[in-house]
This record gives sequence, C-alpha cells and structure tokens, in this order.
Amino acid sequence: MAKINPDFSDKLKDFGAFDLNACYNCGTCTAICALSDEENSIPRKMVRYSVLGLEDKIQASVDPWLCYYCGECSTSCPREADPGALMMSLRRYLTSAYDWTGLSKKFYTSKVWEISAIILLATLILVLFILFHGPMTTKLTSQGGVQLNTFAPWHWVELGDWIMAGILSFFLLTNIFNMYLKIFHGPQKVKVPFKLYFTQLWELIFHFATQWRFNKSNRATIVGKKEIKISPYWVSHWLLMSGYVLMFTMIVVFLSWFQTDTIYSWWYPQRLFGYYATFGLTVGLVFFVWGRMKKDQENNKHSHFTDWTFLILLSGTVITGILVHIFRISGLLYATHYTYVIHLMILFPMLMIEVPFSKWSHLAYRPFAVYFASLYTAALAKKN
Repeated sequence: MAKINPDFSDKLKDFGAFDLNACYNCGTCTAICALSDEENSIPRKMVRYSVLGLEDKIQASVDPWLCYYCGECSTSCPREADPGALMMSLRRYLTSAYDWTGLSKKFYTSKVWEISAIILLATLILVLFILFHGPMTTKLTSQGGVQLNTFAPWHWVELGDWIMAGILSFFLLTNIFNMYLKIFHGPQKVKVPFKLYFTQLWELIFHFATQWRFNKSNRATIVGKKEIKISPYWVSHWLLMSGYVLMFTMIVVFLSWFQTDTIYSWWYPQRLFGYYATFGLTVGLVFFVWGRMKKDQENNKHSHFTDWTFLILLSGTVITGILVHIFRISGLLYATHYTYVIHLMILFPMLMIEVPFSKWSHLAYRPFAVYFASLYTAALAKKN
C-alpha cells in the first residue's frame, strides 16, 4: 500500500512548485495535453500524486520526463494551479531522488551549496594552473597565432578531461541505474524479458539524438496562414544539445586535434566543427535566455535559480571559448592564456555540477525515460 506524505507539498516547494491545493482535479490539463493518452494521464496523475504525497509512485513514474513543458496545461487551468510548473519541479525532485550522493538535492534547494561548489571547483582549476602551467612563450606560430600548448600542454589537459569524464560518467550512470530500479522495482514491479532491452533500444538512441518529444510537446506554430510543424523551441533545444555534445566530444576525445598550435584555414574540419558547436550553443542560449527574460511564454514565466545558474555558466563557457579562439589566432599572447584559464574555471564547475546532478542530466534522463516507458509497455503486453 502506498504511503501518503502530507508534508510532500512543502518539500516540493523547495524544487520550485507552487500551491498544490489550488487543483480540484477537473482534468482540463490532461484533456489539452498533446502527450496524454489512454495509458498516460499527463499531468493530472502527477498532480494527484503530489497532492497526496505519494513519493514512491512519483519516483516509479516517467511522466514528468515525458512532459517538455509547452505550458498549455497551465494556461488552460481554471484554478491557475500551474500544472506545467509542477511537472518541472517534479523533474528537479526526481533528479535528486535518483542521486545517491545527495548532492543534487543540496544544489537544487540551497543557493549557498551550489555557489560554494562552483567557487571551490573554479579555485581548484586556478590553483592547478598556478602550480603546473608551462611557460608563456612569446614565440608565435608560423601562421602568427599563440602557441597555447606550451602554456597548457594538450596531453595534460586531455588527461584531466578523461579523469573528469570518468567521474561524470560514474555518477550519471549510477544515478540512471537508480532511476531504473525505482521504476521497475518500485510499487508496481515489472519483469522485463532480456530480449526487450535490445529490441527497444532504438527508442533510447533515437530520442537522445533527436530530442523529438520537444517538437511533439510544443505544437505547430502558425505563421500567417501556414502551419509550421517544426517547433522553434525544439530547433533551439536541438542546436544547443548537439552543439554541446559535439564540443564535449572534441575536448575529451579529440583534444590533440582540437587544441593544436597549428592555425588551420577556416574551412578545415577542425574549425568547422568548432564553429558549428559554437553556433548551436549560441543560438540555443540566446533563445532560452531571451525567453526567460521576456517571460512572454508560459514555460518561461517561472525560473528556478538553478536554471539561471546553468545558463550563466554555459554562457560564460561559450563567450570565453570564443574569446580564446579570437585571441589565439590574433596572436594576443597574455589575453589568450588568461582567458583560457578563465574558460576552464567556468567549464569545469559547469560540467561537474550540471551533468550528473542538475540541468544537463535531463539530457540523459529524458531519453532513458522514453526507453524505460517502452520497456514497461512492451513487458506488460508480452505478459498479457
């Protein structure tokens, strides 16, 4: 029997939720939701679970991850209960519930914890550079660019990247495994035949690569008399995601090719990949920062402080990365070196905090939720 927690609504407020008691269970939110069907009463079921404080059922559900917050449920709610914002707060809550370290909860519910962690990790990078950096040679490359690798040898930076990637992967994957246990070994235990893990794997791959449910959640846009079936919200999110994944791959896997003292022509693949990653990140950032500043759309009206922390860190990473490139090819010695240090002082905390414990982890939880949902449905169908 599910255990009711009457204090859950107060706990959820720390993750950004509002007054849950405003809902009187009319079902308007579910009727208008593009993702709701016979099997998934989105978001009505989650609202009801939250009111009753059924934490086990919430943790065993993937519904909050299937919602991409188009905001139509909130604009249609006759009681202004804001079910869309509730689903967003549940995603933060679930991130902390999956995290066995407890750090995610600290970062989501305490500004002091998150800011202190950022400062601590940034200081660590600064200290490492002070103690171990190479010489700032005044000799430029044959193309007139700064020799960055004498100051920060790529093989030492690459070693640090691989250590960081290993730590991030360990925390994120163990949290995803915890997510799996809560879903399949929770209140409604379901045994999944081994074969289904492979036959349904395409769901995970497809949705991670495309983030397609963003487009399904954010309905077609009307321009003049034409209906555009591709959502600008999805395009911006996909550009941001693909730019990030490409940049992360380049700095971790191909750093020896990416951080080189050779100044290639603008059309060389190394620079084109870098330009695309920068373009995707910049377009996505401008779209989401501008939307949260204007607050003209329902899904931008309520921002948690961690949303802004993420955007600030990512913006700082992109801006300093662009400046390092400009200063390097322009032959500006000290500007290149100092900006490179600042760049890593922003990049390192962003990855260490956001990837396993905060906003970036959603890039993994969402496609895994779709995958787990397909496993769940297929397993029940096979059982029946």
